[in-house]
Amino acid sequence: MKILMVAIPNHHFFQWVNQLKDSGYEVFWFDISDGGSVVAKISWVRQIKGWKLKWVFPFRNRIKSSVPKIYSYFQKYNEFDLASVFEQKINEIQPDIVHCFEMNLSGLPILNVMNKHKKISFIYSSWGSDMFYFKEHGIQKIQVALFLERVDYLITDCKRDYRIAVRNGFKNKFIGVFPGNGGVTFSPEFIQTEKKRNIILVKGYESFGCKASKVIEALQLVPITLLQNFEIVIYSADEIIIEKIKKSAFFDNLKLKIYPRAIFIANEDLLKVMGVTCIHISNNISDGMPNTLLESMGMGAFPIQSNPGNASEEVISHGVNGYLITDPLDGAAIAVLIEKAINNPELRIRAQEHNVNFIQKKYNRSYLKKEIVQIYQDVFLNQ
Repeated sequence: MKILMVAIPNHHFFQWVNQLKDSGYEVFWFDISDGGSVVAKISWVRQIKGWKLKWVFPFRNRIKSSVPKIYSYFQKYNEFDLASVFEQKINEIQPDIVHCFEMNLSGLPILNVMNKHKKISFIYSSWGSDMFYFKEHGIQKIQVALFLERVDYLITDCKRDYRIAVRNGFKNKFIGVFPGNGGVTFSPEFIQTEKKRNIILVKGYESFGCKASKVIEALQLVPITLLQNFEIVIYSADEIIIEKIKKSAFFDNLKLKIYPRAIFIANEDLLKVMGVTCIHISNNISDGMPNTLLESMGMGAFPIQSNPGNASEEVISHGVNGYLITDPLDGAAIAVLIEKAINNPELRIRAQEHNVNFIQKKYNRSYLKKEIVQIYQDVFLNQ
């Protein structure tokens, strides 16, 4: 069986595709952005890269940064047409299945080609704010409907997005809800008891639908005497968040550690931090089922999580095993939740026991591997 994956270079995609290693399938990856070099972590996959530029001229990156308008004009004539290249690869590979990850960047650009090859089974994995926020991505409703009409099989990372797809015309086979990264490899030996948890961990994204700035505002409304018992760790922090913290004297008297977004943190290392995290906070106005939410809950951290489109409530019952942020733009309300979580260790203990058991059973990578491998076999046999 030949499977052609279509995706941008993305850590979650790499984790998903690695679930198929040693499956016996012949797997190809069309890097739709043609970004970067060959990816070592999926070296067993046949990677289609270097397809975009007709001529890789000297000092290209310098010209791009110094005279971007001239560079953009020239690139109109220096890039191969994506659809033409993809169709050429379809004809060369003759895949049994094409699987695209994310609609806007990976699905819509190949739609016309897939419409020419109706006999090839087409799987689409919805990611993050893909379906929920398609209008904000500049995608028209008719484009979504035409895309979903061609999709034979749908995978989502939350139930919400399946319902959205159905409302927008999807009528074919729903495979089910799977985490976008294919599951989490949990490390039970790093899961500490409540008494040994001394970190408040904050996801530092501040772009598009991500609103870490409101969490930073909220922390400054919490009595500092409560926060002084913890180390505040901001990970994947965008530059605007780093600057916001630097400008605030509030954080001068707190234990603080910042990991900029540009600095890669190995997933295993992040899980270790989550294993000693008391409270994990992530705030967005648009998202699917965040992998970091599942990871933090599985490692025993108490979640304070935004709930766009009610996706997060699929795993969090407010006041039972975490807190849901109802208004991601209300820093004062988020501050109230942080203070309540700090002052309620009994709730955190109960939540940890529930979350570790629930998340590790439902999202454990080793448990999901067999199901994910079987997806492609079932699609192939149903052709």
